[in-house]
Amino acid sequence: MTELPPCPECACEYSYEDGALLICPECAHEWSSNPEFSPVSSNRRVYKDANGNILNEGDMVTIIKDLKVKGTSKVAKVGTKVRINRLIDEDHDIECKIDGIGAMKLKTMFVKKA
Repeated sequence: MTELPPCPECACEYSYEDGALLICPECAHEWSSNPEFSPVSSNRRVYKDANGNILNEGDMVTIIKDLKVKGTSKVAKVGTKVRINRLIDEDHDIECKIDGIGAMKLKTMFVKKA
C-alpha cells in the first residue's frame, strides 16, 4: 500500500484518496495528488449540508428541522424547500427567501440538498 502524504493544512496523517484528490478527514482540506494539477483552491471555503454534500449558490435545499424565526411567532417547517441566493462567510452561511416568511439566513447544518 502506498504511503499518502499528510495534510498540508493541519499535518493530519490520516489523509485518504478520492479519485484524483487527497482529502483530510480532520479539516476537510482537499488537494491534488498530482502537484501539477490543482482543481481545488485552498482559499475558497467549501459549504456542506447536514449530509456532507457540497452546496453552491442556486442549489435547492430542504430544511431538516423546524426553525423559529427570530422576532416573530413564525416557524420555518421541516421539508420546506428553498433556493440558496448566496453563500456567505458568517455564523449563518446561507441567504435565502422563504415563502410566507421572507428573506432569512440559515445554517448549513439545518439543511440538506434537494
